[in-house]
Amino acid sequence: MRKLRLVVPVVVVLLLALTAASAKAVARMPVGFFDDPSFRWATEPTINLASAQKANGSIIHVLANWSTIAPTKPVHPLNGSDPAYHLSDIDALARSAQKYGSEVLLTIYGTPKWANGGKTANYAPTNMSTLTQFSQMLASRYNGTNPGYGVVTRFSVWNEPNLGGFLMPQFSGSKIVSPGIYVKLYMAAYKGIKAGNKTALVAAGETSNRGLNHHMAGQTDTTAPATFAHLVSVAAPKLPFDAWATHPYPSVGALGPAQKVAYPNVAFSTMNRFGADLEKWFHRRVPIWVTEYGEQTKPQQSAGGVSYAKQAVDVKKALQLAAASPYVEMFVWFIFRDSTSQTWFSGIETKTGTKKPAYTAFAATAKGIVGHDEFVTAGKKISVKVAVPIMTYYNAIGAKVGMTYYLYDGKKLVSIGQPLVAIQKGGMITVPVNYKAAKGTTYTLALNINDKHGYKEKTDVLLLPSS
Repeated sequence: MRKLRLVVPVVVVLLLALTAASAKAVARMPVGFFDDPSFRWATEPTINLASAQKANGSIIHVLANWSTIAPTKPVHPLNGSDPAYHLSDIDALARSAQKYGSEVLLTIYGTPKWANGGKTANYAPTNMSTLTQFSQMLASRYNGTNPGYGVVTRFSVWNEPNLGGFLMPQFSGSKIVSPGIYVKLYMAAYKGIKAGNKTALVAAGETSNRGLNHHMAGQTDTTAPATFAHLVSVAAPKLPFDAWATHPYPSVGALGPAQKVAYPNVAFSTMNRFGADLEKWFHRRVPIWVTEYGEQTKPQQSAGGVSYAKQAVDVKKALQLAAASPYVEMFVWFIFRDSTSQTWFSGIETKTGTKKPAYTAFAATAKGIVGHDEFVTAGKKISVKVAVPIMTYYNAIGAKVGMTYYLYDGKKLVSIGQPLVAIQKGGMITVPVNYKAAKGTTYTLALNINDKHGYKEKTDVLLLPSS
């Protein structure tokens, strides 16, 4: 990694340093990959993390399976060093992801037998406080104040809770009951996460793309994602969450991301309707995180796989559809590399590390999307919070980092500055922009950040007018 001097507060106009994409009001969001085998369990996971960074990935999504992390009951549940816990792989991932410029999203799910009366992992704990303690332990361990453990900036609660394979029961007789169970699960985990790291973002949902809403003989019970979300809102209309996470896979890979589906199932074709309904049900705007989408390829997956060429076309289309939605604020591709026979063959790299055409398509499309969106208030000076994983990897919490920021109204540069700011708990910085937002105006903020060691990172933020 090439090093730079620490920037001090002397304003210098460096227009040529800004890419053309940064000067346009394009949607900005974290983009990345969900792949535990490649990023946690591979022989050399940092090779995959470095390759994901070159593909313009900025977030790594992995699972925190409670039942495998704590197969036996811990004596000290709030202490991650309790012998019952198995966390070394997440420790390494959270630490290494920062070095390669990625935030980490951890999805908490799966109840150990000791916590639910000996049942399978898809049943809720008998005492929700055990989930609260587990969640608090994770959030505390990765809140940025524990050297060597890395930082987790985002969490979500449970995996596909609208499917019986991950949460049971779905029904009591003909009544859908899983959303009510989920609210209790979510709130238990949320309380723990916020106790461990109040700045962490927490998503609800992680819903599968479709469900039946009724029993069907010989099939596991399922609930349609929009139905599930609506019933969550009925049970808890003021549920505190930062986003709703969903997995808008096509029912068949060949149909691609633009597949037309019947609502209340959720794909990209019904995403905006879902976003509008979430806003109506929860009485506020609800960001949507697409935390899984992928298509398997032939010849690795002979049944249902698509050609390399189609996967490349579809990864570009999926990213574009995510960016075009007024609700979507994250896109995660499942998976990064076809590493094992137990995973999907939807990687943008083959098992041997050969890049499929989708790798180039992902990298090129993500380049103009990666970053994040934030709302600003008219008449007030702009202030933006930004995750800085590379800076956090090389510096302690409280260390000062420098930057040059460029604020654009369309293609017009309206402000430039070079503040020094401190890295905050949770791996964030707050950027003070010496400019008052105008009513109804969208801005792009381009940040070139570096530290006293000479390390650097860049990010773009789309600043949207607050309603």
